[in-house]
Amino acid sequence: MKTAPCISLVYGILLTVVLPALCGHGASAQTMASDSLHHLQEVEVVAVTPTKLLATEQRLQGKELQQLSTTSIADALKYFAGVQIKDYGGLGGLKTVNVRSLGAQHVGVYIDGIRITNAQNGTVDLGKYSLSTLETVSLYNANRLERAQSASEYASGATVYLQTRKPGTDSLSVMAGIGSFHTYRGRLNVQMSRRGWQGFIDGEYLNSRGDYPFRYKSEYEDTTGRRTNSDIEYFRIEGALFKRGFATHIYSYLSSRGCPGGIVRRLSDKYTNVGREWDRDIFVQASWQQAFGTRHFVRLNAKYAYEYLRYNTDYPENQNTARVDNRYRQNDAYASASYCLSPLRWLYLNLGYDARMSWLRSDVRNFSSVRRLDQKAVADLHLEWRGLRAEGSLLFQHYKDHTRVQAGAANPISRFTPSISIGWFWGGLTVRGWYKKIFRVPTLNDLYYTQAGNRNLKPEYTRQWNVGVEYAAAFGALRLSAQADAYINHIDNRIVCLPLRGTYTWSMMNYGKTLCRGLNLNASGRWAAGEWSVSLLGSLTLQRDVNRTNSEDEDTYNLPIRYSPKVSFGLTGMVGWRWLSLTVSEVHVGRRIWSYADPRDILAPYNNVDLRLAGQWRWLLASLEVNDLLDVQYEHVPRYPMPGRSFRLTLTYTLGNTNIKP
Repeated sequence: MKTAPCISLVYGILLTVVLPALCGHGASAQTMASDSLHHLQEVEVVAVTPTKLLATEQRLQGKELQQLSTTSIADALKYFAGVQIKDYGGLGGLKTVNVRSLGAQHVGVYIDGIRITNAQNGTVDLGKYSLSTLETVSLYNANRLERAQSASEYASGATVYLQTRKPGTDSLSVMAGIGSFHTYRGRLNVQMSRRGWQGFIDGEYLNSRGDYPFRYKSEYEDTTGRRTNSDIEYFRIEGALFKRGFATHIYSYLSSRGCPGGIVRRLSDKYTNVGREWDRDIFVQASWQQAFGTRHFVRLNAKYAYEYLRYNTDYPENQNTARVDNRYRQNDAYASASYCLSPLRWLYLNLGYDARMSWLRSDVRNFSSVRRLDQKAVADLHLEWRGLRAEGSLLFQHYKDHTRVQAGAANPISRFTPSISIGWFWGGLTVRGWYKKIFRVPTLNDLYYTQAGNRNLKPEYTRQWNVGVEYAAAFGALRLSAQADAYINHIDNRIVCLPLRGTYTWSMMNYGKTLCRGLNLNASGRWAAGEWSVSLLGSLTLQRDVNRTNSEDEDTYNLPIRYSPKVSFGLTGMVGWRWLSLTVSEVHVGRRIWSYADPRDILAPYNNVDLRLAGQWRWLLASLEVNDLLDVQYEHVPRYPMPGRSFRLTLTYTLGNTNIKP
């Protein structure tokens, strides 16, 4: 069906018949245009269509994302099914994400389609990235499957996509905030839109003492204290520029923070730890995409990143503890080219090639600089016939390291890994299934870290099976959606650190197999009428992740994997009326084992309730957030207590139209 003639016909009727009639006595459109200027009320048109995704997707976007009581990407991801957050406490604590018990190194994090990498340890600290400039946060299991995807996007067990918000008008926003534990925050945002160009500059400063109280209770102790050396000071500035298919992003993050460590009494009978960390992270990236007719589509990506880390420890109360003052510098250069050919409407082929070079230098004794060349190539065939869609891809990965150490570099690694997806769509109903095999290469720390590295490590393989169903429908002002996915994950050659040459000498080894079986459920309902809007979002994870390494080891075989809960769920309700909005969210995480040495080594289940109340009057937006409303004492990692109840008040003053909602 050709839509352009229909649009022209409707527009002509409005211009020549309807509008003259409304303006009185058959006045012509020409007369009306010349005599006066008429403003039509803005109308938002929302279409509900099937997503037609073969991958399992969870998404937070727009107003719902901004209304959550969150400060970082990790805070937003905790509302998704199948996600476990490992948080070492406080604003400055390391925050990593684990999806379906695959491990943090198997989760790829992307900003505007380009991956955030760390060849040194393979993890991304999500606490360094803010939600303030984002339009969408989405999580995909299996491949996202868009036209001309980069090869890197096929190389993760799960992927997190962060989509930057493109400004539509000029504006200036100033934000000031104050929070519990001596936390002060300020932010300046400038948005511009000129002649097809869209861009922003966003700067943020935060200073927090992080001295929150805690209570630690176990079989042998019950004590209270106050967290020390949990302070953080950081400055983040980033900017982005967009025009049609071109996008560029610049990011800089500078921080100084305390590393509080576990709450273990020192010789002075105090919970103290004076380790410190300094970070300097910078990246510049650009992408360009262009369609040539209806058959050809091209995408090019490029990125350069620099990371500096200084880690210093000094324990004056215990002279037997080693003192460390090490510096690490990592450079990363990346480029990719992708091409999509669609010779027929029901068929397209994706081809992609990526190359990445990483350099790691350190002043650690006996550590030599290392270079890693990472190359990936992918071929992906996608077919669609009526309501049936199918996809198959083959990914090739090649890794080669260069180092001057006497022991030499690890052997190069080259592997092919496949994936296949199939789905059937009928109306708002989707039935899908997929299989994916992927691996992660050992990180540079795994291979070359002084005294612990092992150059003979093998890749860590994962095999994933998934069957799911999804339904979406609209009933007037009410929109409903629900999805359920059952999955099985196998992991072979897990890379772990084990004490093989005495208590104080550890080494990286391939040890272990795990089997994970689970069920993810998601449901949402959204209703809007007049000045009211209501949203209810829910997620549930039922999962059993067990050790299948050695059937003769009765102490560990078939026991749950550490830090993996059987049950977890999230529930979020949002109510908006005129200039007010209220958001209440609850996250439940079940009991988790954290050590095989003692069956009583269990992290207790907990419920975390957050609340956010916001209101907007003209140019001023005020919000009050209460985190951990019930003041529950809980831990993600043993002896790293999380902050209890905390408050945060922010005021934002805006000049211009920024689409900010309460």
